[in-house]
Amino acid sequence: QVQLVDSGGGLVQTGGSLRLSCAASGRTFSNYAVGWFRQAPGNEREFAAGISRTGVRTYYADSVKGRFTISRDNARSTVSLQMNNLKPEDTAVYYCAADSAIFRSSIALKQGDYDYWGQGTQVTVSS
Repeated sequence: QVQLVDSGGGLVQTGGSLRLSCAASGRTFSNYAVGWFRQAPGNEREFAAGISRTGVRTYYADSVKGRFTISRDNARSTVSLQMNNLKPEDTAVYYCAADSAIFRSSIALKQGDYDYWGQGTQVTVSS
């Protein structure tokens, strides 16, 4: 299995930027596609961005497209989420997650498709 540790959250003003990191340990990291999810108070956890095992393919929720960029460094076993032009509605706990399904041809969008989760990091955007 793989262990994930999220970091990089914080408090930022509207229009600001943050960079989240997900550090993995355990099994070979390049065997896993990775997604970032977020959960705001009172809301369901939702998909934000995902990246394939090699990093060639990425996918974004419409709400973050054009503002967030996901990337990975398999040599360092890390995935990053660069978040620009942040809005108050981006306020949430952000979680990275790893998908071990090697047969999956597309990036999984459902949280049930992910096997391992980080502990979450809080992002707060003030207006």
